[in-house]
Amino acid sequence: MKKLMYTLLIGVIAAALTACGSNDDAKQSKNDDQKTAQTEKQKEAQEKQEKQAKEMQKKLDKQKVDEKKTVAVVNGKKVSGEEYNAALATSQNQYQQMGQDPTSKEAAKQVKQQTIDNLVGQTLLLQEAENKGYKATDEEVNKKLKETKKQFKTDKQFKAALKDAGLTQSQLKSELADSIKYQQYVDKDIQTPEVTDKEIQDYYDQFAKQSQSQASGGKEQSQMPKLEDVKPQIKQQLEQQKKQEALEKKVEELKKNAKVEVKL
Repeated sequence: MKKLMYTLLIGVIAAALTACGSNDDAKQSKNDDQKTAQTEKQKEAQEKQEKQAKEMQKKLDKQKVDEKKTVAVVNGKKVSGEEYNAALATSQNQYQQMGQDPTSKEAAKQVKQQTIDNLVGQTLLLQEAENKGYKATDEEVNKKLKETKKQFKTDKQFKAALKDAGLTQSQLKSELADSIKYQQYVDKDIQTPEVTDKEIQDYYDQFAKQSQSQASGGKEQSQMPKLEDVKPQIKQQLEQQKKQEALEKKVEELKKNAKVEVKL
């Protein structure tokens, strides 16, 4: 009797386990279907984004010029199309970060002008740095190169990035040397006024006012941080702004005695 009951009990348990398994399978199947649907939607969205990115890149590439073309001559120094294209990418990226389409008719003109102005300005400042006697030692260049390589996980990735940028390691070292001379000149010769506490307070107040204005316009207002918590960041931002203004002023001074011929 006990043996029969045991056998029946085993059967009941087995049936129950089978039923539970069936329910779990059904639930799993449903979950799998939902996951598949989500994956398909994500895949479609990703493919759409990639397509849009490719289309935009084609438009951006159309703004490039022949790499061998001379786009400007600054005090006898030729500025190549290759240099222009590199600076162009930076200008285009700035417009995109501001939510603007750099390939629209009006923006394209502005991007072109901004790029050539930046190139001429950088060339004048670098020439001034060299005239002042600033130099980059091999040790400084190699240190900078080492820091650049650290941004990549492997040497293979670094070489791939160089290839994408159309640079050899020798060309990169030359650019790093220029950047070192430029930075030395900017740090020592370009004087900027100190950022005052009043300027920091005014900047903070203006940001707070904008935040309140956005809230009244229906946008969600994020909680304003305390001034002391963001004071270092505001000070750094204002210092960079003043430095940029001083550089622009210096470029305008250099232009007065420079021979600049734009060929674009």
